Amino acid sequence: MGISSVVVVGLGYIGLPTAAILASNGIDVIGVDVDPRTVDAVNRGVVPFVEPDLSTYVAAAIERGTLRATTEPEPADAFIVAVPTPFKGNHEPDLSYIESAARALAPHLRDDALVILESTSPPGATEQMARWITEVRPDLGYDGRTGPRIHVAHCPERVLPGRVMHELVTNDRIVGGLTHEAALRAQELYAVFCEGQILLTNAVTAEMAKLVENSYRDVNIAFANELSIIAKNLGIDIWELISLANHHPRVNILQPGPGVGGHCIAVDPWFIVDAEPEASRLIRTAREVNDAKPGWVIDQVHEMLQDSEAPTVALLGIAFKPDIDDLRESPALRIAKTLSGEYASGRILAVEPHIDALPTELSDSHNIELVSLDTALAASDATVVLVDHTAFRIEADQIRENSAKFVDTRGLVSKR
Repeated sequence: MGISSVVVVGLGYIGLPTAAILASNGIDVIGVDVDPRTVDAVNRGVVPFVEPDLSTYVAAAIERGTLRATTEPEPADAFIVAVPTPFKGNHEPDLSYIESAARALAPHLRDDALVILESTSPPGATEQMARWITEVRPDLGYDGRTGPRIHVAHCPERVLPGRVMHELVTNDRIVGGLTHEAALRAQELYAVFCEGQILLTNAVTAEMAKLVENSYRDVNIAFANELSIIAKNLGIDIWELISLANHHPRVNILQPGPGVGGHCIAVDPWFIVDAEPEASRLIRTAREVNDAKPGWVIDQVHEMLQDSEAPTVALLGIAFKPDIDDLRESPALRIAKTLSGEYASGRILAVEPHIDALPTELSDSHNIELVSLDTALAASDATVVLVDHTAFRIEADQIRENSAKFVDTRGLVSKR
């Protein structure tokens, strides 16, 4: 049975690109989001966040009539759930967004429908989503006595912000079904646009694969971040040290930074720790090392400004990585908020060329301002490089010349 219509629940950094790429390949797509502003923007062909090339896809699909957005699900052949999966205060996974999506789409399911969870999830979340659907629609099966009348699978996203539209097409995909038939149905859908290899497995392995990918990155970043602290204590240039060590043919140390941010690497390892707390000691330690790095950066600022009670501090970058507007889990936000409170009589000048206004968590502080690079450098007593945006790399000489004091967490002006 072919798939001609798809509902995508969640029009964020993954859901909207997925909806747009499907719509550009002849699938009738209904995008669903709880935020009416997002729905209105998409229906006008406007992308409410920065992602290269996405606006072209969205505008074209809206004009062709293959994409439209609404606040409520509708009947379709397939449903893709791409909603947030944060963690709670104790690092326990928060599946409430998945539950809400499952219960909202359940009334619209027809026999033989395909439901795919794309949200990065802890082991067992896809099966739990199926149970939530069955609570609303017990006629659909999954009761242990009869075969299911719908097909449920997990297909984690594996794309890099800033390259999403390219990597959606070219990257390999992992598809895990609660049944083999579900995996085959999902494979059929992704083959509409995916030129990479589509690898089939079961749902829990697919869930774990995404967590493992990001935990691998987190562990290696933690090594670089820990090394940067050791090098500082020993009076060694960390950037030179890593460059020299990486000349070994089997060594590839990553670059340190102010911490780890984003919706994946800063979150996903905790899902493994929550699932197997006793066996995941290395993964937990890596998370703790990376979560502690912003505090170390703040300590470096204190050391640099120990004689200043009301300094003006320039923070270069508050996104979680270069050249995007995504602030989710950004360590720079914590650094800015903390410095704002500790230097309450001073000024914190945030420079972020990819946003037009400070997020609420920073705008609530009376002494944090969003300014241009020139304004920040002219007024600051000290500069903290938190993100190596291209715009900052171009002006590296200016930053170096105009900053008598700086903490460089990205090697932007310190590298030799």
